[in-house]
Amino acid sequence: MKHYDYLIVGCGLFGSVVARELTERKKTCLVIDKRNHIGGNIYTEHINDIVVHKYGAHIFHTDNKQVWDYINSFAEFNRYTNSPLANYKGELYNLPFNMNTFYQIWGVRTPAEAISKIETQRLEACIEKPRNLEEQAIFLVGKDIYEKLIKGYTEKQWARSAIDLPAFIIQRLPVRFTFDNNYFDAKYQGIPIGGYTSIIEKMLAKADVVLNVDYFSDKVYLDSLADNIICTGEIDRYFDYCYGTLEYRSLKFETTLLKNQTNFQGNAVVNYTDSDTQYTRIIEHKHFEYGRQPDTVITKEYPVTFAEGEEPYYPINDSDNNRLYESYRQLSLQQKGVYFGGRLAEFKYYDMDRIIERALKFVLQLESK
Repeated sequence: MKHYDYLIVGCGLFGSVVARELTERKKTCLVIDKRNHIGGNIYTEHINDIVVHKYGAHIFHTDNKQVWDYINSFAEFNRYTNSPLANYKGELYNLPFNMNTFYQIWGVRTPAEAISKIETQRLEACIEKPRNLEEQAIFLVGKDIYEKLIKGYTEKQWARSAIDLPAFIIQRLPVRFTFDNNYFDAKYQGIPIGGYTSIIEKMLAKADVVLNVDYFSDKVYLDSLADNIICTGEIDRYFDYCYGTLEYRSLKFETTLLKNQTNFQGNAVVNYTDSDTQYTRIIEHKHFEYGRQPDTVITKEYPVTFAEGEEPYYPINDSDNNRLYESYRQLSLQQKGVYFGGRLAEFKYYDMDRIIERALKFVLQLESK
């Protein structure tokens, strides 16, 4: 094989943006991925003319106009607004937590009534400074909403008691005292018409791409193909777990084509917040693009324990894991010609707009070296 300026390990969003920017700067790039498709977790496929988000719902949202203009240069976006529902033992509630939710739970009609109800439950719980996720949730929305719409969902997601989870996990929880079901308050929001895969194809157009390649199974040879390595995979695996193993949560997806059924649940995303239902949510993909197909496709999303062979999705950013990651980060800074970036390499969950921001900044930093 020919020699390249850069070997990019992983063609998810981070790796693809970096490949795009480097090849636009006349650098040669070989991009490899262990999966049989490009796009990483934002990969979309077509089933009976319905665009299916293979690895869970991905709604693009950002306040950064530069990022919005950038992603729109690769695809036209629709006006989709994320307004999920919560199903608690058959009872339906609006998300994010807003005046519709407060009315459904308590029958309150004004922001003042809702604030008073939350404040009363906060005082009853004697919470001044939240020490864990449970206390943080009650501090934000009160005990009733916590027990119906947060506790079961969160403990399924993380396989830990809410009192054993750090408060910061839920600090970004949207709480609004308006009748607004828009989950995100970002200025720009939508879904690319036709899915994300075509965006990644355009980003990788000038790079060489090889799929079904496990970098770690033939690392020495693959490293020899380029002057520089950009790794977007698990940083602990890159260093052969020399300090220990970072912890993740994983997911399983059960996707079903429902023939001759035009509408299964009436919404793109419905979260199941009770502890008895094994899955955390059902996605009905056609609603992302206001589809009118005669069939529909649904995906049930199950949280599972991460183990060898599973895909790492959510880093468990507790104090022990963060300290371990910092050891790996310091080790990564000592590498010559090897760079790390993205969700797995940085052991941090990023929204898509933040990944693009970081990838663009990353390339500028490479240029300055």
